[in-house]
Amino acid sequence: MDNSNKSTQENTFEAVNWQELYILTDHWKSDLNFYKDDLRFLHHLIEKYIIWITKDDNLNLVQEIKKNLFEIRNEGIDLMKEVISHQSNLGLMVENPVQSSNPQFVKDHEALEDKISKYVKSFRSNRKEVFKITEYIIDSEKLPNILKS
Repeated sequence: MDNSNKSTQENTFEAVNWQELYILTDHWKSDLNFYKDDLRFLHHLIEKYIIWITKDDNLNLVQEIKKNLFEIRNEGIDLMKEVISHQSNLGLMVENPVQSSNPQFVKDHEALEDKISKYVKSFRSNRKEVFKITEYIIDSEKLPNILKS
């Protein structure tokens, strides 16, 4: 059996600064709260213009975007719960580093970090799509003329 990999994992695990990971999860929570607020703004933007939409194709575009934003909102809620639970466990490790000998926890932390990264990419992509579709609808529905009167 090759012990070099095990030794490397143990050294990496011993080098983990639990307090830094705890602070990182605070940043994650702050970011997720920001995205939650931004989603609220995007929903408001959509609702503001949906009453002026007359074309079925445009209405279908808006409904699809609303569905995507709803899914992103739910994903954000789930991620926040996961981050809060993870941070709680990190708090225990900060308080008692002797009990912090679970290498799986570091892997779980990395997996959570990957989930958050994917969420941010998805959020940004959908945000761009909302603005693109909003601009398209404003132009195609002649909304600037309606809004000026």
